Formats: sequence, C-alpha cells, structure tokens
Amino acid sequence: MDISVIIVNWSTNKLLEDCLKSIFKFTKDVTFEVIVVDNGSGDGSQAMVKKKFPQVKLIPNRDNLGFAKANNQGIKVAEGKYVLLLNSDTYLIENSFKKLAEKADSFDKLGAMGSLLLNEDRSIQQSVGFFPHLPQVVWWMTFIDDLPGGTILKPYHVDHDSFYKNQHEVDWVTGAVFLVPKKVIDKVGSLDDKIFMYGEDFEWCFRIKKAGFKVYFSPVAKIVHIGGGSVNKVRTNAFVGEFRGLEYFYKKYKSHASLQILRFLLKMGTLLRIVAFAIFGRIKTAKSYVEVLKMAG
Repeated sequence: MDISVIIVNWSTNKLLEDCLKSIFKFTKDVTFEVIVVDNGSGDGSQAMVKKKFPQVKLIPNRDNLGFAKANNQGIKVAEGKYVLLLNSDTYLIENSFKKLAEKADSFDKLGAMGSLLLNEDRSIQQSVGFFPHLPQVVWWMTFIDDLPGGTILKPYHVDHDSFYKNQHEVDWVTGAVFLVPKKVIDKVGSLDDKIFMYGEDFEWCFRIKKAGFKVYFSPVAKIVHIGGGSVNKVRTNAFVGEFRGLEYFYKKYKSHASLQILRFLLKMGTLLRIVAFAIFGRIKTAKSYVEVLKMAG
C-alpha cells in the first residue's frame, strides 16, 4: 500500500464528511487507506463515518486524547509505505495523494514532507518554517522576519508567498498535512504524546532531522486547509497552545537559561502585538493577545 491517511477528528462532523468525500472523489492511481481516529466527538461523527464511509478504518475514543496521542493510535495500525497526517478541516481539489507519493519517491533520505496549503479563497497559507531557536524567536516576536527578504533569516514561520512557489528543504512542516515514510517512524518513534496539541509537528521534525533525515516542502500538490475547524476561540487557544508547545520544546531540548529567555521574549512579543494590532485597528486580534497574556500567566 502506498499511503495510510490518518485523520484525527473532534466534533467536526460536516468538515470531516467533506474531507472524506474529497479524498474518495479525487484520489486515483495510488493505493491508500483512510484511518479516522475520533476523539470522543458528541456530534455524531462516528455514526456518520460508519454509515457513509464503511471503507474507512474507524478508531473510536471515549475521550479527547489530543492530536498527538490520537495520531499515534492511527500510526500503529497503518499499513502504508507512507503515513499522511491530515486535518479533518482540509479537503482535496486534485489528485494530491498520488502527486505526494510520486514526489516522496524522488527524494533521498526523506524524513517528512509538506504540501502547498491553500486558504478557502485559494490564497497561500503559511505552513512551514525553521526551528524556533532564540534568534528565530526574536525575529518572530519583533516582526523582523515579516520584512522583505525575511526568509534569509530562516524564520520560525515562513510568511512570504514567494517562498511557497518552489521546493525547499526546511526544518518543519505543519501537522495539518504531514507525510512521513513509515520506516522513518520505525526508527525515530512517533509523535510525542505528552504534547496535547500545538508544537508536536516541529518537535517530531526535530527528532527526524536529528536522526539524519531531511524535511521538505513541495508545492507539487495543493490541499485546502480551512483552519481552526475543531477549536473554540480559535485564535486565543491557538496562540496559547503554540506558546506552550515552544516552552515544552525548550524544556526538552534547551538549557534552563534559554527557557527563561524564551518566556521573556514571548511575553514582550505578546505586549508588542497588543499595541501594534490596536494601533492598526485590529481590535479583535489585540483582545485575543490580551487573553493570551492572561492565560499564559
């Protein structure tokens, strides 16, 4: 089998249905399986999958185990040469899986690969970056990496559309669409299930690259990612989750002094964002960062 597609779902019934419909509509000339791991949804998602997509392997959980742990459940039963983590709030507009499998076969020492993600209006969505070492955190928190030529700094988040028009070797790709060879998982292990959500993608990529494999972004395949489909108060929770994911990464791999510097930079960066977004009239975003400051302590 070429690809095992793993979709973690938490109460995104309609989005999940649309995602699955698109997979079976567009996927051709590649052998694949779809594994849905449902994290205790209360919206009828499990019944929908059983009724409308009997060909899907369904792993039902009674509780929300989080993104990493649920994906690991899918990985354990995956039979494909490649494992593809796919968010439930994505959908295909072309034969993306075949393109991804063919591109993956062309790489030596492939550890992981991401595809081109599009917003619903088909604009480019940022989805890759470089490891959040302290210089990258400084560029990010001060908006320096948003300036023209910011990609030279190898930013934590690459937010320049021109970058996504070509193939690149990067440090991490988003877990929304994350292809990894099964043999790589057998060597480096699966996702760190101590991370409930946010940060598990770059932490996994860190271990993958440390083991001598390479991480690539390729625009060969396009996939639409709606974003935040299963998160309430999307922006605030996402910001807090990302900050906590960074703290976990620093606790695991960096010194105590680096962790304290990181915390200071995140706090100063949050304050800067509150002021900047308020000045430019983005009041909702500014208020969201106020909540981040409160929740992050």
